[in-house]
Amino acid sequence: MARYTGPKIRLSRKFGEPLTPKAVKYLAKRNYRPGMHGQNRARISEYGMQLREKQKAKAIYGILEKQFQRYYEKASKKVGVTGDSLLQLLETRLDNAVYRLGFAQTRAQARQFVTHGFFELNGQKVNIPSHEVRVGDEIKVRDSKKNKPLIKGLLPVLAKAQPPDWLSLDHKNLTAKVLSLPSREQMESTINTQLVVEYYSR
Repeated sequence: MARYTGPKIRLSRKFGEPLTPKAVKYLAKRNYRPGMHGQNRARISEYGMQLREKQKAKAIYGILEKQFQRYYEKASKKVGVTGDSLLQLLETRLDNAVYRLGFAQTRAQARQFVTHGFFELNGQKVNIPSHEVRVGDEIKVRDSKKNKPLIKGLLPVLAKAQPPDWLSLDHKNLTAKVLSLPSREQMESTINTQLVVEYYSR
């Protein structure tokens, strides 16, 4: 199955969560599912709730089914709460770190920046959005990309950016550092990980 490339607002209405900043105002006006029967409040089964939550998590992070399942399998082997470990693996993707730092307005844009080689990790060019960042890693905009209009346009935004505590940002030098692994309070709060774990535990 290919990655979804349709309107993010439609997905936001489907899951009842704004997946992009633009979707916030649309949900305020149309807080119901898309389609002619969208306003009908159909009863959802327990399995349906679990499936929907898993699909929502995939949509938020822009991940395909097989890749998401691999993240779950890896999380289930870790010590601790599986749901928290799953979120931590998703949060420490390079594209998500770039988004959290404020280098991009959406995760999709962050993924594009990484794929196009805008960043280097610990002094090495990296173009794999799923690359896992670790404590002590340094993320930096490559010198050859600093004069790009997209990056120059980010400077005023980065000056006001407030990344989570597990990341530090030097907006003047366009560099950042991973200070720690994200705690549960610092990760995506709209995902009910218990439902995701129940889905895969069937």
